[in-house]
Amino acid sequence: MAKLVAVTLIVIAIASAVPILAHIWVPPVDISTHGHLIDEQLSTTMAEAGISFLAAQILLAVFIWKFSGRKPNAKIGTFPGGAKTMVTVAVLFVGMEVLALGLFGSKAWATMYLTPASADSLPVQVQAGQFAFYFRYPGADGKLGPLHPDKINEANQNLFGLDVDNDPDSKDDIVAAEMGVPVNKEIHLLMHAKDVGHSFFVRELRLQQDFVPGLDLSLHFTATKVGRYEIVCTQLCGLGHYNMKAYLNVMSQADYDDWLKKQAALQ
Repeated sequence: MAKLVAVTLIVIAIASAVPILAHIWVPPVDISTHGHLIDEQLSTTMAEAGISFLAAQILLAVFIWKFSGRKPNAKIGTFPGGAKTMVTVAVLFVGMEVLALGLFGSKAWATMYLTPASADSLPVQVQAGQFAFYFRYPGADGKLGPLHPDKINEANQNLFGLDVDNDPDSKDDIVAAEMGVPVNKEIHLLMHAKDVGHSFFVRELRLQQDFVPGLDLSLHFTATKVGRYEIVCTQLCGLGHYNMKAYLNVMSQADYDDWLKKQAALQ
């Protein structure tokens, strides 16, 4: 019976690797300048984790096969150095593994979080709140007005808490429920949550960032392919979480300029 378990274990382990090696499930198209770094990191992690998983399952099966028929009076062998040595080796091995993956992913991380957005990037403020995303663009003056949380009033569509009567920079700000961006233009996201924790996830951008209540977060990306892509919240944020989504519309520069004028006319 134990030998059957060992064989079954190896069969299941190998079978679980077949869909990955055969590339049955492929990621969606990458539409960002940084996405290839994320994909490379994911491939490296999957390869390393897959090899470690198979090795561990095969070793477990070998132990089951070898020691399943041990006689009751047989001498019990011990690992040299005992459990302390085994634990030390395991900690060192896992630590080196995690360190190596961190080093492999440092370039992708630095590109996203340690490299500031360029001076000519397009600022777009993203606000997440139960259960919708809203986006704010600077008007003709190129400046975003200050926020006043106490002035947020969804009844009169003051979603960001703007004081247009006293803040000149706020008068021409444009607020939209959809995120429009020009293709091949760096976008500088200025992100904050209105209430609880949320997340901004666009799988085609290889971009996922949590909103942390009370913190203003900064992120930048460049979309390289025209199209319409779903933005979803991946943090459980309440009963309406399942329906919290918006759309990223990547357009040519001419179409974006036209779209922004239409949004300005709706303010």
